[in-house]
Amino acid sequence: MTQDNQGVKKDQIKKQDLVVTRIIDAPVEMVWKAWTDPEHVMLWWGPKDYTSPACKIDLREGGKYVFSMRAPKDQGGQDSYSAGVYKKIVPMERLEFSQSLADKDGNKIDAAQVGMPPDFPKEIPTVVVFKKIKCDMTELTITEYDWPVGQMFVYFLAGLHQSIDKLDESLAKA
Repeated sequence: MTQDNQGVKKDQIKKQDLVVTRIIDAPVEMVWKAWTDPEHVMLWWGPKDYTSPACKIDLREGGKYVFSMRAPKDQGGQDSYSAGVYKKIVPMERLEFSQSLADKDGNKIDAAQVGMPPDFPKEIPTVVVFKKIKCDMTELTITEYDWPVGQMFVYFLAGLHQSIDKLDESLAKA
């Protein structure tokens, strides 16, 4: 059994899945494109008041992505990146991918480098499910697996809800 620098046994850290389900007032084809086209991702990625100045997507199983996020000036204005690999792609239905904190080139970085706590996940398995409801609406379910229970979970859950709000707003303007 290993311990982190706070004496917590790593296999004793409580974990839970972060799950968000939302109804989006747009056809599944538009919601899919919002998740898979870099120009569309840059319209909504990140919590409220954050922007996404760059996005790279190689949309194929085994392909990589790098999403950037820029903090507002009053929060430092710094850029941060998340990156991962697509594990499974079922067009218009499902995206499975890994997520990690990264540098601008998509290389994984240690969470401590950017001020995250020691129990911050090195990699987050993620599944996004797109379900057509009615002719012009989409049920979107995002699951991020094995988050340590604690304050970071709460922050990331709030940030995900804010990102999906922005996604919804960007599709309403389309």
